[in-house]
Amino acid sequence: MAAAPAAAMPRVGIVMPGLAPGIRFLCLLAFCGCLAGTRANAQNTVADFYRGKQIDIVVGSSAGGGYDTYARLIARHFGAHIPGNPEIVVQNMPGAGSNKATGYVYSVAPKDGTAIGAVFPGAMLDPLIGDAQVQHDPNKLIYLGSANSDVYICFVRSDAPAKTFQDVFTHEVIVGASNTGGTTRDLPAMLNNLIGTKFRIVSGYAGSKEITLAIERNEVNGACGLGWTGLPAMHPDWFGAKKLMTVLVQLDMKGHPELNAMGVPLSMQFAKTDDERHVMELLESQGRFGRPYVLPPGVPDERVAALRQAFMATLRDPALIADAQKGQLDVDAMSGEELQALVTRLYALPDLIVARAKQALVYAVPK
Repeated sequence: MAAAPAAAMPRVGIVMPGLAPGIRFLCLLAFCGCLAGTRANAQNTVADFYRGKQIDIVVGSSAGGGYDTYARLIARHFGAHIPGNPEIVVQNMPGAGSNKATGYVYSVAPKDGTAIGAVFPGAMLDPLIGDAQVQHDPNKLIYLGSANSDVYICFVRSDAPAKTFQDVFTHEVIVGASNTGGTTRDLPAMLNNLIGTKFRIVSGYAGSKEITLAIERNEVNGACGLGWTGLPAMHPDWFGAKKLMTVLVQLDMKGHPELNAMGVPLSMQFAKTDDERHVMELLESQGRFGRPYVLPPGVPDERVAALRQAFMATLRDPALIADAQKGQLDVDAMSGEELQALVTRLYALPDLIVARAKQALVYAVPK
């Protein structure tokens, strides 16, 4: 008895019953042409809008800082990748940990794609875990992407009481920090509260420059919450042949390839429960946000798509990369879609995790 013929695999495509094969082929060509025409029309519409216009990048810090430097780097190349080639102008609006600039972009700035915010990662998390009232909702912002990500580290002088991260569970280590809300203050507090380290935090330093000077003067043993990116370039003796400093741990989900190769552990390895890991992911995510660029809600979809595409093209532009290398700036772009998904995931965490994250930021002098 002959075997029954195998069932034919279903065909997926555009069904055009009753048409001869040649006619179907011509119809398919016409359909593809319509799609291409639609995309071209969208590009033309965007180009018509931006031609002769100015886009303002509003930086949430003062001139001369890292965020300002990156914004000006991007501004020099961004317009060439946007349809219509608008002029890009950088403006500074420091205040409230960049919440002032974020609030301006969210509530006041034009919602037509001519205003972009270059803001701190804290502006994404403050409404979730902070106590200050802000004027923006990170879930409603539109994300263009991030210029780079960073891996926060804890490191100490070679003559510090701790030689490994395990030592910090039994030996008090004095670290310099800024103030509440800064990673150098909040991340060591998190480690103390979640996993029992003994970081004594000396806060009040104006910024990373002042903290590193305090380390050099031996006012403190080290720091916890500074970014690895650029640190070896700024202080080549610290982590080079002289090994004046020791990196104890990485405050990141995946770690930096260079530090991973050196065997520097991740803080996540010391978490005992899933809740602790979720809290760490939430509080350490500022490193993944890196240097985010945002649009206000309400910008037309075709302009969002064009700006996102132009943002990534700009950060992959060989001319920008060469420019960045001259200034010793690390470029590691994250797309707007990835950044939007990260914000959505963090804001969907259970209230219990958010509440525990807030508690983890309360600092008490270690006993």
